[in-house]
Amino acid sequence: MTEEREIRTEVHHGSPGWIVPAVILLGILAVAGVWIGWSATGRAHDTQQTLSADIKTLKQGFDHDVALLQQRVTAAEGTNAQLQGELSVVTKRLRLTQGELKQAKEEAAQIREDNATKLAAMDTAVKTELATKASTEQVSQVSGEVTVVRTDLDTTKKDLQMARSELGTLIARNHEEIDQLRRLGERDYIEFSIEGRGKPQKVGNVTVELRGTNPKRNLYTVAMVVGDTRVERKNRAINEPIFFYTRGIKQALELVVNQVAKDKIAGYLSIPKTSQPASAPAGN
Repeated sequence: MTEEREIRTEVHHGSPGWIVPAVILLGILAVAGVWIGWSATGRAHDTQQTLSADIKTLKQGFDHDVALLQQRVTAAEGTNAQLQGELSVVTKRLRLTQGELKQAKEEAAQIREDNATKLAAMDTAVKTELATKASTEQVSQVSGEVTVVRTDLDTTKKDLQMARSELGTLIARNHEEIDQLRRLGERDYIEFSIEGRGKPQKVGNVTVELRGTNPKRNLYTVAMVVGDTRVERKNRAINEPIFFYTRGIKQALELVVNQVAKDKIAGYLSIPKTSQPASAPAGN
């Protein structure tokens, strides 16, 4: 009976049975928490390294783009400076051309004014002379003089509208002016048009071959065969006469080009009507 009480007493004062499993479960949970925390820390570290690498790559790309942009800006500034320099040169040339044009207009206006003044003075003088003369014969004579004066003035006006060469001949700039020169009857004029390089063409008694053109500057290069002589004239300007001589004609022949296009020129050959023996063929 005493032993049974002792046994019951020991059983009553012992630990409950669920404590041990609970402690084990808590230990497992603690280990799992530590492992999860460590795993999360590792993933966070990997993510940080990946993010750092991405940021570094982006920074390198950004630095490269900035460097390229700086190079382009530098190149653009250089191009802009070059364009500004070219624009300055063009502006200066344009101002010079405008000044020459203004001067030419002023000279032409002065010539017209002088001619008008001369004509008015002549008309006044003629009218005064007519008023003092009574006979019909005198009136007719004076009227004829007036007509001659007017004709001379008209011829002078036409001459002033055309430039003269260094030999004193008038230079036509187009077909209408060539017709005006024909009407003067002093020289013969042969118009021509040559298209294509290296294709000799007969113009009167001269063979003309186009060698090159520069339409932007109105320049051209030609080769001419005069008799047995071949001459070449390089980079000649439009409306600039080329003088040369041929046997049997003492006065110079003139080749004038009025139009220059790509591989094409057009102009005229001026030949004097009076033929006298010449010493030898030559050109300039």
